[in-house]
Order: sequence, then C-alpha cells, then structure tokens
Amino acid sequence: MFYKPQNKSLFRVKALAISASLLVLVSSSALAQSGDEGTGFWLWQLLGRLHPLVVHFPISLLIVAGLLELLTLKDFKHPLRPGIRMLAVTGAVSAVVAAALGLLFASNEGVTGSLLDLHQWIGIISAGLGLALLFFLGKGKKRPKSIPVYRSLLFLSGIGVGVAGHFGASLTHGEDFLTEVLPWQEESEAPESLTIDVAVFASALSPEQEIQLVTNVRSVLAHNCYKCHSGAKIEGELRLDEKEFVFAGGESGPILVPGNPRESELIRRISLGKNHDDVMPSKGKLLSKEEIQLLRLWVEKGAPWPDGVAQQSVYRVAALAPRKPDLPPAKPGLENPIDRWVDRYFQENELAWSETVDDRTYLRRIYLDIIGLLPSPEELTAFESDPNPEKRDIWLQKLLDRKDDFAQHWLTFWNDLLRNDYTGTGYITKGRFAITDWLYTSIRDNKPYEQLVKELLNPSPKSKGFIEGIRWRGTVNASQRVEMQAAQNVGQVILGLNLKCASCHDSFISDWKLEQSYAFANIFADSTLEVSRCETPTGEMAKTKILWEELGEIDSLATKAEKLKQLAEQLVQPANGRMYRTVVNRIWKQLMGRGIVEPVDEMDNQPWSEDLLDWLAVDFVENGYDLKRLIFQIASSKIYQSQSIAVASPEMLMAADFKFQGLVRRRLTAEQFSDAVSQLSAPLFDSAEVKFRPYELIPEAKPSLPFARAAVVANNAFLTSLGRPNREIVSTSRDSQASLLQALELSNGERLNQSLTKGGKNWTESYPDAEQLTRELYARALLRAPNEKELAVAKQAFGERPEPSEVQDFLWAVFLLPEFQMIY
Repeated sequence: MFYKPQNKSLFRVKALAISASLLVLVSSSALAQSGDEGTGFWLWQLLGRLHPLVVHFPISLLIVAGLLELLTLKDFKHPLRPGIRMLAVTGAVSAVVAAALGLLFASNEGVTGSLLDLHQWIGIISAGLGLALLFFLGKGKKRPKSIPVYRSLLFLSGIGVGVAGHFGASLTHGEDFLTEVLPWQEESEAPESLTIDVAVFASALSPEQEIQLVTNVRSVLAHNCYKCHSGAKIEGELRLDEKEFVFAGGESGPILVPGNPRESELIRRISLGKNHDDVMPSKGKLLSKEEIQLLRLWVEKGAPWPDGVAQQSVYRVAALAPRKPDLPPAKPGLENPIDRWVDRYFQENELAWSETVDDRTYLRRIYLDIIGLLPSPEELTAFESDPNPEKRDIWLQKLLDRKDDFAQHWLTFWNDLLRNDYTGTGYITKGRFAITDWLYTSIRDNKPYEQLVKELLNPSPKSKGFIEGIRWRGTVNASQRVEMQAAQNVGQVILGLNLKCASCHDSFISDWKLEQSYAFANIFADSTLEVSRCETPTGEMAKTKILWEELGEIDSLATKAEKLKQLAEQLVQPANGRMYRTVVNRIWKQLMGRGIVEPVDEMDNQPWSEDLLDWLAVDFVENGYDLKRLIFQIASSKIYQSQSIAVASPEMLMAADFKFQGLVRRRLTAEQFSDAVSQLSAPLFDSAEVKFRPYELIPEAKPSLPFARAAVVANNAFLTSLGRPNREIVSTSRDSQASLLQALELSNGERLNQSLTKGGKNWTESYPDAEQLTRELYARALLRAPNEKELAVAKQAFGERPEPSEVQDFLWAVFLLPEFQMIY
C-alpha cells in the first residue's frame, strides 16, 4: 500500500529538498574520491563543468522572487503568490544544485585560492539557506508565524547567491571585474607599461639592466596572469605572483627551463594562436608581441629573479638617512654650490657648459618662474641698464619679495600637488575640504617646509583637506577609503613613493607590501582597519606603523589625533632624508624642467647626480627649511642662467641613459599662458569664476592687476585643454607637449576669441598707427622689436589704419608663436 500525501504541494517541495540534499551528498562523495587523485571520474568532471550554466538560475530567480515578495508584504495571499512560490522553489533547488556542481568543478579542475574559498563557502551557505527556504515554504498557509522566517530566508538566499555570483565573476573575469568601471577607479594607477628596448640586452646584463628587465617581467605577469594564477585564484596548481611558485611550476610540472625558451612551457603557451586549446591566457586578450618577446628574452637570460630580501631587492631602494658629501672646490664663476656639483658631473660625463643667456631671456625666465607673469618693456629697460654686477641676484630677490604675486603663481604648483581645488567631486556633497586659505597664507609667508608638512599631517580645520581626501558618494573600494587615500597621498607627495598598488595587494613595481600600506593608513583611522586584499576582507586587522620604522613608533592604542601628532613629529625630523630629497627634487624640476630623479614620485630611482641631490637636501634642512632660499639658490646658479636645452620628446627625459645638460625648454603652463593673454589682450575670466580672493583673506594683499589670475579661478574647458588637471588625484607633473585638444581650443575656443575681440578693440583705440601698434605689441609680448620682415608683414596686414578684426588676428598669431609659448 502506497502512502498518499494529503498536501501534494508541500510533499513536492520536501521531495525536492531531499533530492537536493542527496545531490550534495553525492557531490561530496565524489569530491572525496577525487581529492587525492587531482582529477576524478569523467562524469564528475562533466557535471562540474555544468556549474557556470546552472548557477545563473538561482541568481536571477531568487532575486526576482525577493523583489516580488516585497509587493506582497501586506497580503501574503496576494495573486502573485503562486508565481513567487514557483520562482522560490526553482531558485532554491537551483542554488543547491549549483553548489553541488561547483564542488565537483573545483575538485576536478585543479582550481584553488582564497577567492575561490570565499566564493565556495558563500555558495554553500546560500545552498543551506535554500534548503531551509524549501522547508519553510509550505508552512506559511497553516502557520502565519512562519511567514517572517520564510521571507527572511528568501531575502538572505537571494543576497547570498548574488554575492556568490559576484565572486564567481571575479574568478572568471578578474577581481576588479565589477569595480574597474567605477568613476573613482580612474585614480588607480595602472602598472608601468613596457619601458625596455630588448635590443640593448644582446650582451650580458648589468645589475641595473637586470632590475629593469625583471621589473617589466613581473608587470607583464601581473597584467595578464594574476587573474588565474595568484594567491586569490590558482588554476592548474600554478601561481605566478612569487618567485618560488613561478619556478615550482604547476600540475604539469615546471613551466621554465632557464636559458632555453624553446623548452619552456610558459613561452610555448603564450606564443600559440588564439584558437589553440593550450594558449595562455585562455581568457581575455593575448599577450602582445612585445610582451612575448620580453618574456622570451628573460628566459633566454636565465630567468633572473633575485630573492626578495632587502639586500637583494629586485628594485633600487634609496637610503633613508641624510648625507652631505664634501663640496667640490670652487672655480671662478662657479661659486654657487649647485654649479660646483654640476661642473663635476660635466667633467665625469665629458659635457661642456653652454653660454649664459642674455638679460632679456633671463628676465623673462625668472618673471615666469617666480611670479608667473611677463615683465614689461619698461622693466626690461631698467634691468638692462642696471650697472650693478649683482643685478641678476638683486632682481631675483625682488621678485621673491613680491609676496602676493609669488603666492598666486606658486599656488598652482601646490594645488596640483595637494589636490586642492575650488570645484569638483566632493565639494558639492561636502565630502571634501578646501585648504586654499591656509595654503595661500603659508606660501605668502614662506612658512618653513617642516612646519608646513606638520600642519598637513596634524591639521587644523583649515588644513585638514589634504589627509581627509575625497569622501566619495556611495560605497567605494577599500583602496579608496579616506584613510588609504591619506596614506597614498602622503607617500606620493611628501615621500616620493607609490603606495597605490600596495593598497590592494603586494606591489609588483616595488617591495612595498599590502600590510605595510595598511599599517601606515591605520595612523589616519579612528579605529583599526581590516586588511582587504584585492577588495576581499582577510579578517586580519592592520598594525600601526610608519613606513620606515627607524623613524620611530606610533602608539596603536592612541586616538587618531594623537597618532597624527606623533606622525607629524617623526616624519619631519632631519633623519628623514627621504622627505627633504623629495621636496628639493620637486622644486628643481619646477625650475629646471626635469628632476634630479625622475619620475619625481619614484625617489628610489637613480638620480643623475646623487651627490647634488643629497647635498641640496641637507643644506635645505640646515638653513631652516626655507623654500624661497632654495628657489633663489637654484635660480641664481650659472646652470639655471645657461642656454636652455631642446628635447625632441618627453620620453628622452625619462630614458635610462639620460644625461643632464641644463635647463629644459618648456611650454608655458595653462595658468602662465592665460595670465599672459589677460595681460596683453583682455581678461579671460570674469568675476563669477573667481573662487579665491586673496585680499579678502589678507587686506594688504590688494590686487595689483586688472584681471583675475588663472590660479584662483575654477577649472574650465580652456584651462583643461592647456593641461590643468582636475586635481581629484595628486598631480606632480604636467605634460609640456602641445596636444590636439589645445590646438582646437586655441583655434576655435570661444573664451580666447572673446578676449581677442576685446583686445583688438583696445589696441586700435590706444595705437591707431600700424607701425606703432606692432612695435608696442612685440615689446610687450616678446620683449623685443619686430624685425624688418615682421614689420613689413604687419603693415601689409593692417594697411594705413589697423581695424579691430585685423588686430585680433594679429594678437592670435603672436600668441601662437613658439617664442611666446615657450620658456627659453
């Protein structure tokens, strides 16, 4: 006699639950059988590979069921109930089946890793919630008290399968699959692209070349291989994120035969065609020809990969402690310490000094570099006629003493560096704090750099915006929380190092580790941070340490305010040579066009003159951290006053074999160009665009110009086209090369056209005579008289009496001259 159920619907649900449970037991049994063998019975492998197909059912069905359930909160007997029931049953059973097949898949495909473990356990928990959901599904009609339990299980299981699905997508497409498209992800710096010309490695590798080669190899592996072969996910028992794992190989054995690319499985796999079964990477883009060539070269050279201990780091690590080498002896005309070091460098590299520039070139150069404005013809006349042999130093000091002009010009440099702006992300939602009042006063008063940094690190309400960073709207990734922003920004700006990679995982472009970044970020936190590796919480709580422990300890139990005070005191001490080399290098680049170390944010790189950099840094500390004195020291040197060097492309400045020869010829910045146009034509910006008025902060700082300086206006399309950054990230360099966007703006931009229209009218009213107008315009724009050809062209264009439209075109032509746009 067969049992006849009274509630057929409930019976079917329970039967499905029992069947699903049996499937889990079967898969667990198969998992146990295949665990020791690496791969199991072919049927288990086949069923496991159905996991990606089946897993989409519970994700969609349970989420839709949960959304529909929200519509029935007031009426459990809603007409939607049968549909919700069907979706919930199918989704719950699918979740259990997907979990079972996932276990089979993981066990038979040789996939392991922390990310897989997280995905697996969330999936199992979701399956368990699904089974509980099936149990309570049929109780709602008879037991109303069970309805809240059923609904909670429905919502939790829907959330669970959604989260599990996210981590599944991360396994398949990479850990940043979802987050990489978010707007703030633009702040994350991608690893450096290939910088190696493989042709230079025809002979034996020097230690420096070996470091460069291995650095690029690690970058290629990180770009292309870590999604499947790192600690987060390990396919085929192969990891490529650490040396010991690379040389150990995977389930098929070693992947490298050092010195023999032809016998190396790694090289074979990456060289296969895209449709080949064995090609690697099997997902996403294949490696480029250059990347394959690089890896082949690396193997051919014996696959060097120095051990990761500090003494044998694959990366150059600059000394932290200050060092003041003995100055070379002075020579006639080379009394300035900078020139004495440069002279030694020239001798060692068989380079010759270039000629000193004339008064006109020097005056224009220091005006633009010190106060950001063009000198007037009257000032040039006075300078040229000054008989004092020390006149260059005297005029340089006069410019440094023009406090407000100096501050408004250098405000641009510090705004870029401290990512301070007037508009943009965060200001609307009050998730960002401007530091302009504090910063302007600090520049104007020439606040000692040591004190300036202290006030940034242990801030007042007026200076807190730097370490507070940007509080993004909504949920952001762990590497962009404000504490980590503070760590990254302090590291980059004050210490010249990149912590952005190490904020997500151990860096592959330096030796900095994830734990070190979190320990540093913890100083800026109100409570202890949990370490997240590649956006996945690890359960490990961060320590609290300065990046260089020899600078001192931070009390991990102290309040945030006390930790910041300790950091400020310890980081600025003279023993931190790193900090003072960094600022000296930045000021040197601002005036000379190329840093002693490049890039300026990578201070572990080799300087072209280590002695000059170290000497300047210690001298800066010994003389009161005086930024204006440092600027004077550089701008009064013979090398600053020498002929500028033209560089064909910016890449030449970054080349490994770069040789310093003098000041690099560079283009006016967006602000310098804008101010020059406003000086000569008509103001580019109206009062509504001015976001900071110095004379409102400091009464004696009354405007000396009849126009708003570009440094104090909100960013706009014109300034952006000329290279002003949005300052949502730290900007320590601007591209001096002309761009297509700049060409379009200068050719067709409405803002410049309006200035030219007004300027044309103003010039014709003041100078109705064509020759007089031409001579005056050349004198004010270029500090010289027009030559005969230029004068003839102007007369031909103007006729007997210039018209405003003709002068407008003439102004435009002058503004586009390289002689106007460049600092020579």
